[in-house]
This record gives sequence, C-alpha cells and structure tokens, in this order.
Amino acid sequence: MIESPVSTAPRTAATETRRTPAHAGMPVPRGVLHARLLLPPALTYCIDRLEPRLRDMCGYQLGVHDEHGHPTGSAHGKLIRPAFALLCAKACGGELVDAVPAAVAVELVHNASLVHDDIMDGDRERRHRPTVWARYGIPMAILAGDAMFALAFEALGTPERRPADHHLARTLRELMAGQSRDLRFERLGAPSIGECIDMIEGKTGALLGSACRLGALYGSAPTPVAEAFGRFGLDLGVAFQLLDDLLGIWGDPKATGKPVGSDLQARKKSAPVVAALTAGRAASRRLAELYQTSGPFETGQLVLAAELIDAAGGRAWAREEARRRIDAAWQHLAAVDIPGEARNDLEELTTFLIDREW
Repeated sequence: MIESPVSTAPRTAATETRRTPAHAGMPVPRGVLHARLLLPPALTYCIDRLEPRLRDMCGYQLGVHDEHGHPTGSAHGKLIRPAFALLCAKACGGELVDAVPAAVAVELVHNASLVHDDIMDGDRERRHRPTVWARYGIPMAILAGDAMFALAFEALGTPERRPADHHLARTLRELMAGQSRDLRFERLGAPSIGECIDMIEGKTGALLGSACRLGALYGSAPTPVAEAFGRFGLDLGVAFQLLDDLLGIWGDPKATGKPVGSDLQARKKSAPVVAALTAGRAASRRLAELYQTSGPFETGQLVLAAELIDAAGGRAWAREEARRRIDAAWQHLAAVDIPGEARNDLEELTTFLIDREW
C-alpha cells in the first residue's frame, strides 16, 4: 500500500508553461502537472523495496533515478495514464490523492511493458537514451520488468481493493494477448484491419482503459460508472495508438525519441501499414513487395515505403478511425454527471493526448 509519499504530496498544481517535444506550443495540462507532483515520491517509495540493483534499473526506466542511481525528483514520460487515473477519480467526486495507488499501478505496468517491448523489438534507444536492456543486459531487464509488474499489485493496496486487483490482473492478460498478436503479425502476412484493431485494444487500449476505470473506482464511483470510464479510456487508447503509429512513420525523431522511420525499418505491421497493405491498390502491392525484401531499408526505400502507405490510403484511414474512436470515447460518458472543472481537466488532457503532430 502506498502511504508515506501520498500523505505529504501537494494536492494541486500551479499552471506552468513547460512543453514536451511532441506537444510544442501547447501548455502542459493540469492533469499531467498533478501527476508530475504526485507520482515521483510514490514511485520512489515503491521501488525502494527492491534490492539495490533492481531498484536502480527500475528507477532509471521510470526516470526517478539517473544513470548513476541518484534521485532526480521527477519521472520520465508524459505521465498520461496516471494523469487520467487521477482526473477520473476527481470526475467521480474523489480527491486526487485518493487515486495515487491506481495512478502508480498503471504507470508501473506501462513501464514494465516498455522494458519488455524494447527487448522483443531490439530497440536500443528510448526517450533519447539507452533502453534498460541495452544498458544493463537482457536477463536483468527482464527481471526489472517483472519487478514492476509485481510492484503494481502491491501499489493498489489493502484487501478491500480486491476488485481493483482483479481488474489489473485482467488488464495484464489483455496486454500480453495484444503483445502476442503484435509479435505474430511480424512473422505472418498482413493481418486484417479487425485483427489489427483487436491487437491495439489489448496492447494499448486496455491499459488506458484500466487507468480510467481504476481512477473512477478509487474515486468511489459505482461499478456501472467505473465501467463507462473504462470504455472511455479504451477508445481513447486506441485513438492514441493510431496517432502514435502515424508518428512512427512520419513523426519528427526529436518528438518521438526514435530514429527516423524506425517502425518501417523494423517492418512493423502497424495500423496504417495494415490498412495500406489490405487496400487492394497498386500501391498496396508495391508496399507488400518492399516489405518482403531482406536487409535494412536504405533512406530512399524508407521514403518510398511512407509514400506508398499514404498513396494506398493507410494514413487517411488511421486518421479517420482515430477521430471516430475519440467521438465514441466521449459518448460513453454522455450520461455521467461530471463536475464542470473536472470535465474541463479531462477535456484538456484528452486534447493533449490526441493533438499531436500527425
């Protein structure tokens, strides 16, 4: 149970003008500011239970420690998922600090999955620095990811939170299923659009949905309302992943933290690629031939692949489906009475999530 850092953490966040690279020109939303204040001490409290080597590795991944194991007083990443957990609790009439256990749990699960994803994908860089496995080796990185999964359940707290434990366990199962489909797609031919969406719902949608549902539960929402928040988060998570897939092809490396065309170089069958491959156009066939070639893409081939995805309609499809999912997300909350300030904060955070350079 997370207790010590929560009781002393600030309850509000003053407006600031710092920006993140992917959101240049946008003010940081209040939900993210709350997460920046409340999460670092709570995350540090959790990982301090680990043996020193694992503590430093998990701290490095989370950003609460630097590469030398020294505390940073902050956390890495956009903290979108914990921000949604905090704001959904507030939207249900709870206090922000009530939902810190839920926010910490989803952030630990998110980072554990990133550590394991980087191993499976062979990515050596994340957030403009070496990934955990590249710095510490694969065996220890696997243990670090497993440790954060375990800490997530500890973070949820006392026995009366059994519904939250059950839901987090189900989320992990869905997350693993989504990752399994993602790996299978890389070995097989192009999946259908439906299969691709199922994978995204498991790999990305489930965790954001869990953040919103757990936040609502910790805000004392009744089960039907918590489920509505969960569906809200799931659809937003799918929209976010679709837009992230677009950034993986056309995004600025300064914003994404990954090399130019990294998803294409890995022959990833992301949603825009699948939409293009299954469109039945001349560009679809040329893209399939290009994806079947062996060896690294040269710069010209990366440019060509991106052009073919666009020409086959993959880029337009991903944009339109993302917009549809965003509309569907808000429909889930149409019957929920959310106080004005809480709704404004949720709307601001949603805009921050989806209004990216895509």
